[in-house]
Amino acid sequence: MKKSSLEALLSFLLGSSWAFVILGAFIVFKTFLFLGVIGATVFTFLFLFVAVVLIALIEVLMLYKENSDELKRQTKLLEEIQKDIKSNNY
Repeated sequence: MKKSSLEALLSFLLGSSWAFVILGAFIVFKTFLFLGVIGATVFTFLFLFVAVVLIALIEVLMLYKENSDELKRQTKLLEEIQKDIKSNNY
């Protein structure tokens, strides 16, 4: 099935976001290691929390797009059915 440019963009953003999370968690941990292992772990978990929330937002956008496409498809089918019913009654 052919993807629209918006779906392709959202898929790319989702994949790059996961790469950003993995690399970013490592960088945050190494950056705050001067505070000790516990401090670095706390800041890394804060970073991961924010990053995963942003990834969840991208997922929600993808779900809304899929829902919108499905509703458009169903509306088109219902209009065709309505047209067939009207043409058969008269």
